[in-house]
Amino acid sequence: MRRRRWHMDILKWLGWLFDPIQKNGAFFVFMFALGYLCTQTEITLHVKGAKPYEMSVPELLFDLYAICIVLTLIPRKIRYWVRALLYIFFYGVALVDMFCYVRFESTLTPTMLMLFGETNQQEASEFLSSYIGWDILTSEVGWILLLIAVHILWTIIRCIGASLRKRIILPRINETIPKICKAILGVATLWTVIDAGSQCWSNKTATQRLFSYQTIGQVEHELTRKDHAVMYLPVYRLAFGIYANRLAAHQVDQLVAASSKVVVDSCSFRVPNIVLVIGESYNKHHSQLYGYKMPTTPRQISLREEGSLVPFSDVVAPWNLTSFVFKHNFSLHAVGDSGEWCDEPLFPEVFRRAGYRVTFITNQFQSKAKEPVWDFSGGFFLNDPSLSSRQFNVRNTKTYRYDEGVLKAYDTMKGDSTNNLYILHLMGSHVDYRARYPEKTRSRFKPEMYNRPDLNDHQRKLLAEYDNSLLYNDSVVAVITQKFMDKDAVVIYMPDHGEEIFDDEPIWGRLHSAETDYRLARNEMEIPFWIWGSPLYRENHPYGWLAIQNAKDRPLMTDVLPHLLLYLGGISSPLYRSEYNVISPDYDMRRPRILKGETDYNQLKK
Repeated sequence: MRRRRWHMDILKWLGWLFDPIQKNGAFFVFMFALGYLCTQTEITLHVKGAKPYEMSVPELLFDLYAICIVLTLIPRKIRYWVRALLYIFFYGVALVDMFCYVRFESTLTPTMLMLFGETNQQEASEFLSSYIGWDILTSEVGWILLLIAVHILWTIIRCIGASLRKRIILPRINETIPKICKAILGVATLWTVIDAGSQCWSNKTATQRLFSYQTIGQVEHELTRKDHAVMYLPVYRLAFGIYANRLAAHQVDQLVAASSKVVVDSCSFRVPNIVLVIGESYNKHHSQLYGYKMPTTPRQISLREEGSLVPFSDVVAPWNLTSFVFKHNFSLHAVGDSGEWCDEPLFPEVFRRAGYRVTFITNQFQSKAKEPVWDFSGGFFLNDPSLSSRQFNVRNTKTYRYDEGVLKAYDTMKGDSTNNLYILHLMGSHVDYRARYPEKTRSRFKPEMYNRPDLNDHQRKLLAEYDNSLLYNDSVVAVITQKFMDKDAVVIYMPDHGEEIFDDEPIWGRLHSAETDYRLARNEMEIPFWIWGSPLYRENHPYGWLAIQNAKDRPLMTDVLPHLLLYLGGISSPLYRSEYNVISPDYDMRRPRILKGETDYNQLKK
């Protein structure tokens, strides 16, 4: 008798493993169908050759079983309403996510949520009338709507069936048979959940790690890891978007608070027109100006030979991530100072307070629905309405296919102010390289021109495309200098960082998680940096031009660039530090140049 009771207890315990699914069967089935539909459809909708997240099925099973366990612990009457709310939430988020993918070729992103938060009632109404039409029913959104319809129909049929069962008397069945079946299902459930959990556990730990950071920059750096978390469901993407916006909002608040530090005692407008040109992904060792064998910078060479362009020989970027570099380039906080970059004011605000007209034209940092997280991280402090109005008098509102669009935007936005600061942000050589120049008319370099037997045909093609993008960039920056030929002006050119492009090893792009040794620093942090002076500037400021020439071999890291700009502007402020100004006699040439917050470039063996 005791043995039979013991056997029955085992069957009961094993059966409990199946309880979460049995008591939430419809929820489990329909939510699995919804998740599977999203994971299999959205990834492959517009991306050629893309594949769904390979762990989507086991992780979906694992997640749903965990949710069902929680639901089972809730009293039955309350559970019914909790499930109903979850249905509304999950279906709603999936519909929005799929709609975004169909209309904007992107799932939910932090930028989408930011734009949504900035949308007023009129804009929302115009958006709905513009993007929602009957054609949406025939898109992938229609599959989710069909699933909702099937779910509603099944619920109606189930309610009718439950009513009929109350009127029919069914014969009793030996209770041991259901227990045995349920125990078998419980064992199968246990095995399936353990197997699914073992397959997706690495993504779960990566997700936990992702949501543990305190700044949006740390989040972005985490996403450069090969083992970063995959936000494979719409609800996870929504959670990440909210999290990213919360982190960004915190740093926006810090920057707003830092505005109180902006004090301008006086401004002499030493150089009436200051132009800062920021390039992208420029490997210094592919610049003809710095000894590269291919003629990638013939116009810069001509400007140097005529004596109007001074190339600096020893300049590095503090990071190999655009967003990190931009934060340090714009903030008056320098690497090594106490606090964070957002604890100090941004230099364009200082210029604007001093009386300069500040124009910002960027070909990258525009808030777009499909903006990736690294652009969100790099541009949130430029695109925030409050901070943007504090920094810029005028800025562009769209991006351009090629950087020539920045030149055209300048022509329409330059205004007639006497004192101007222009910040022109180019796409430069951002991947993919062949999209950075008019391929049909500007393809001077061909794969067969490179005697590189260590590279295959595809790699030589990439190398040629990269050099073509540099040649195109050379033409753009040359035109910029010509636009200031008759003004008292200086043009400062620097890219955000470098790029691996088959120099030391057959690799390209950036190695974000690699150790920062000299090989990495040489390709990804050493950058070209030059200052061009107009004829009128060189005539009016002979000592300033001489100081620039004498400083060309000084070691520099671009995080202190704002202090050079403040000096050129003649801005007297407690924020200015002469030891950070590379052309000042007080410049600290022994200052450590810390790369990625961890490695002193000055100590690396070259």
